[in-house]
Amino acid sequence: MKDNTSDQTLCPVDRAEAVVGDRWTVLILRELFMRCHRFDKIQAQTSATPQMIAARLKKLEVDGLVKRRAYNKRPLRYEYHLTNKGEAFFPVLLALRAWGETWSKSPKEERAVNYTHVSCGKPAGLGPVCQSCGKPLHREELTAEQTPEYQSERDARWEAFKTSHE
Repeated sequence: MKDNTSDQTLCPVDRAEAVVGDRWTVLILRELFMRCHRFDKIQAQTSATPQMIAARLKKLEVDGLVKRRAYNKRPLRYEYHLTNKGEAFFPVLLALRAWGETWSKSPKEERAVNYTHVSCGKPAGLGPVCQSCGKPLHREELTAEQTPEYQSERDARWEAFKTSHE
């Protein structure tokens, strides 16, 4: 994690990077956008240590992107949900996804996740606007379908995590 020198600059990129500029934070945000709200599920899908997840979630909470909600009293357990500020990160995640789909994989590989734009009922593409109707994409107007291969990968990570924590 970074020091707080970003508050000494007017550069918005430097300031944003101070909040979300490490691998684990971006992966945690990915999981929250995929509606994984529990610590163990986030840990399983990111492969980060519990200490890394806890530290990043705490920082995201302090920075106002995440809010904790208790879901169990004994033992006390929390779920993590995006705030409005956290939801506003969605276009950034879409841009990272589009770049990764375009430049970081083999042309033979399918997209890991396909979005449908609920407003028009057609494929959304890679964003930031719907490839079918041209309207800006918002998370609440999208349905996601993971490819079977990606779903299998995620299921395997979850099963491996559960097995290692029995």
